[in-house]
Amino acid sequence: MRGEATVLHADLDAFYASVEQRDAPELRGRPVIVGGGVVLAASYEAKARGVRTAMGGRQAREVCPDAVVVRPRMEAYAAASKAVFAIFRDTAPLVEGLSIDEAFLEVGGLRRIVGTPEQVAVGLRQRVRTEVGLAISVGVARTKFLAKVASAVSKPDGLLVVEPDAEQAFLLPLPVERLWGVGAVTAEKLHRVGIRTVGQLAELEESAAENLLGRAAGAHLHALARLRDPRPVNTARRRGSIGSQRALGQRPRSAAELDVILSQIVDRLGRRLRDGDRVCRTVVLRLRFGDYAKATRSRTLRSATARTAVLLTLARGLLDAAAPEIATRGITLIGVSLSQLAPDDSVPPELPLDEDDGVRLDTVLDAVRDRFGAAAVGRAAQLGRDPGWSTPVLPEYE
Repeated sequence: MRGEATVLHADLDAFYASVEQRDAPELRGRPVIVGGGVVLAASYEAKARGVRTAMGGRQAREVCPDAVVVRPRMEAYAAASKAVFAIFRDTAPLVEGLSIDEAFLEVGGLRRIVGTPEQVAVGLRQRVRTEVGLAISVGVARTKFLAKVASAVSKPDGLLVVEPDAEQAFLLPLPVERLWGVGAVTAEKLHRVGIRTVGQLAELEESAAENLLGRAAGAHLHALARLRDPRPVNTARRRGSIGSQRALGQRPRSAAELDVILSQIVDRLGRRLRDGDRVCRTVVLRLRFGDYAKATRSRTLRSATARTAVLLTLARGLLDAAAPEIATRGITLIGVSLSQLAPDDSVPPELPLDEDDGVRLDTVLDAVRDRFGAAAVGRAAQLGRDPGWSTPVLPEYE
């Protein structure tokens, strides 16, 4: 039915922390922080005490001294995500994953088979709770944007349906921070001119929003404020890049420590490339300095590759070039993304004389990790270090 609220946005609640509470009953009902140096995730009990994602570990323990701090277990989170996405795909024919813990589902064609979109959402939440042991919040609306806002408003462990005739009453009173793409900087620009609600932004002319926020951002946010979001649930879109990052906190890091962290990131990304039968041409190094300014450095290869050794060589070169700036300004975050992705069968096969031991080594290491887990084998320089440090970078929304 045209104009019906048939888009679901399903978002697992406090995902990493919820997995920890699921697997350790003694943690249920207690404030839980995942990650020691930097908070990767916090349970709702910890959030109620003021703990926030990306907060420094020391600050988090100050605001919540009785919190239980646990080391991240990325394999457990990946397994839980896989189980939940299997339920998504069993629920609806059209599923668009956004990240490890959220997705859009288009359920407009299921009314005669399963029931109304709300009934589909109820069944989805029950299955995730029963089969995976996790709480999930779901928003149902006519557009992806409104469904995402609805799921956020319904948290924790909620379900909210925004019918087409109630869209303005739901959206316009909300703070502008609820708009997809409004961060602290954009919110401050809007607050400075007295715009604090979505409705106030919607009252502006589009040209005024563009002058205030820039042409692209202003037009995009103004359209959302006026309930314009024509994007369908897209199951065919593949990411144009993949990446991982690590927040480092404020303490100084030696060149050796940064190299270890960089190798962990690249090892993980190389495996993800090969698991997806993909190759890349561009390596991007992302840095956040001690003053919180950000910088990116990139190198592009002539031919695409998925070899870990090649990717690591490029990434190390970029990091070495940034070393003087890191030495004077400090560093609080390091990340790597791989872009210009393509299917691996799009690359001409190499001659046998060009094939070195690196290819065979990657294949063997991937097989060992597939069978025995990601921490089963690693670099000697990584011995004794936490293997579960990584925070996945969310895919950019198109």
